Amino acid sequence: MTTAPTPTPTPTPTPTSPPHLILILSCIAVGFLWGGLVKADPEPLQDYCIADRKGSETENLFINGVACINPELAKVSHFTTSELSKPGNATAKPFGFSITVTNSMNLPGLNTMGLTMERVDIKPNGLVPLHSHPRASEVATLLKGSVLVGFIDTSNRLFTQQLRVGDSFVFPKGMMHFLYNLERSGSALVLSGLNSQNPGTQISSMAAFATKPPLPDEVLQVAFQINGQDIARIRRNLRG
Repeated sequence: MTTAPTPTPTPTPTPTSPPHLILILSCIAVGFLWGGLVKADPEPLQDYCIADRKGSETENLFINGVACINPELAKVSHFTTSELSKPGNATAKPFGFSITVTNSMNLPGLNTMGLTMERVDIKPNGLVPLHSHPRASEVATLLKGSVLVGFIDTSNRLFTQQLRVGDSFVFPKGMMHFLYNLERSGSALVLSGLNSQNPGTQISSMAAFATKPPLPDEVLQVAFQINGQDIARIRRNLRG
């Protein structure tokens, strides 16, 4: 008795999306991605959000920013500060610079605006060493002196420029950068704007040699091709 062959099932066609739908979805995806890349801080949801500097009602509340006071209590004084009019003590640090920052504590009206202003005082031949701001780009304008500035991109290309009074220079977000006062006898003054309420600052030398707890010596020896005596000397110098 011969058995009839079992018929092969016809495959179910896989539904395909129309080409225009794929294009639309791709554009939406790119839009979301690009929006996330170019934005610094979140957009405010009200006209202003005066920082609650006392924090009496929010001391146990942790949010991404600073809690606001009642908008009905806003005053002109919340939107102004003279903090940047005061020269910093550029001799107090081993590198010879001082930074004064406007923030939500001395300028509470700045809260949620996604902005920070800095006054940078640099003593003669002083240096703002290689550092980065992980959450902000920066525009620096020279008000006094002669300063060499520069940043390093992720391909290790160096971009430098000597600034004279009135010149500006932009440091892209997250890039290592520096400012060096070329004057031997005069101090330099720089005004910087950053597009984040909390840009963050990480100085490369301090991140490597002044961590708490310290990085293992073996890591530093291999990374910088130095010995234990070099590490001890650098750590001692950085402690000022």
